[in-house]
Amino acid sequence: MSYSIEIIEKAKAAMQSIRTKHEEERNINLAIAYKRAPELMDIDRELSTVGIKIFESSFQGRDGLEERIEKLRNENLLLQEKRAEILQKNGMSKDFTDLKYDCEQCSDTGYVGIKMCNCFKSALISIQLQESGIASLTETQSFESFSFDLYPEEEKEHVQTIVNCLKAFSSNFGKDYKNLLLVGGTGLGKTHLSTAVAKSVIERGFSVVYETSANMFADFEDDRFRDRFSGDEKKSTRYMECDLLIIDDLGTEVISNFTVSCLYNIINTRINKRLPIIFNTNLNSHEIRKIYNDRITSRLFGEFIILAISGTDIRRRKTHND
Repeated sequence: MSYSIEIIEKAKAAMQSIRTKHEEERNINLAIAYKRAPELMDIDRELSTVGIKIFESSFQGRDGLEERIEKLRNENLLLQEKRAEILQKNGMSKDFTDLKYDCEQCSDTGYVGIKMCNCFKSALISIQLQESGIASLTETQSFESFSFDLYPEEEKEHVQTIVNCLKAFSSNFGKDYKNLLLVGGTGLGKTHLSTAVAKSVIERGFSVVYETSANMFADFEDDRFRDRFSGDEKKSTRYMECDLLIIDDLGTEVISNFTVSCLYNIINTRINKRLPIIFNTNLNSHEIRKIYNDRITSRLFGEFIILAISGTDIRRRKTHND
């Protein structure tokens, strides 16, 4: 699946903003150059007519056409050389009035021919990361930055198996449908690993929403009391429609009939649409069954692959070692 139209339009707007900025800079530099060397205006006017002269020359018959065009090109070259000399003579570089680009490959258009440029792909990824809510986290949390050093030797092999499973989930996203329940105590790397999954999936062109359980239910609560005639889009819509939903700290929300109903609706709706979910939780299976009703627990334990990380808080070990 490709990026949504909304994300693409935002990326196009970002590219247009870059082009507009450089055009404004060029206009400022042109004004400076014309003030320092007014004769440049005449040269630029002459240069602007070369294309028209070549076009008109083609209507004068085929005899001598190549010679006429070659003469015009030589005149154009001489004018450009004269222009460069005037710029340098007046303390400016040869390219002082040239239109600059952030990306020389596509001239900030986002496309090289009909092929999407790498700079446009980067813009899409950046915007999608911002939309997902984890842009700052991905700066430090990825599969590449995940370290096994703080895990005891007896736990490393098991953690490696979980990491491999998450890498496979990311690389096969869009082909294989799976839901994951990442279980383990505080500080065992669940957030780091789920952020790594989100980053990888976004880079492959899919939409991701990453949010804490408490914040997600706050959005549903806000929609509950929102004026239905306001015309504003519901905050909860994104949880139902994104390609991948990652919810952190499941079970830390205030449990009520409302939140339990919302959770079931989210799980059931996305399962029916075959839209994957990853839940992170500090709760064990007994605690999950105690908090949530049978309809939810049967879904969690029947429709989700459970990845359990055991051990003690590696963040405390890191702080202690530092």
